[in-house]
Amino acid sequence: MSRGAATVRLMEIRAVRPDEHAALGELTVGAYATVDPSVMSRDYADELRDVAGRAAVAEVLVAVDGGAVLGGVTYVPDRSSPAAEFAEDEAAGIRMLAVADGARGRGVGEALVRACIDRATTTGRRQIVLHSTDRMTAAHRLYERLGFTRDPSLDWEGEPGLWLRGYRLCLAPP
Repeated sequence: MSRGAATVRLMEIRAVRPDEHAALGELTVGAYATVDPSVMSRDYADELRDVAGRAAVAEVLVAVDGGAVLGGVTYVPDRSSPAAEFAEDEAAGIRMLAVADGARGRGVGEALVRACIDRATTTGRRQIVLHSTDRMTAAHRLYERLGFTRDPSLDWEGEPGLWLRGYRLCLAPP
């Protein structure tokens, strides 16, 4: 490498490894607590930390750079998964998208969502469904930029006063 040349590292998107479960769990709790503290009951924080539990019933993906976990997402392949928050046939789901505070603005969230879209397309899913709280506006902009549309028919009240707003991406038929 010549003097003054920059080293460029590429972010890798892959399945989470067991030794990364704790880091991703804490990253996810931190991201949700920062963006929407109203969702952070003790039970929900425990659920966000339980990466091993999610990985047992769905596919948990991470974005890593140089060994550092930058973000993660849970890809739910179909409605038969215990992690599914949808009942639509031929659908997949996205849950618990989170990006580390210091990695925001680098395309981490977009890369993770695109990886989920690729998985859904490859496996013949016809749509992807996700839910978000009203305060997660940066995520809403990302979803809409990638073609998701708000679908109020998917809205549900996760707990009293906490509405989860539905988004849907219709994919081309297989």
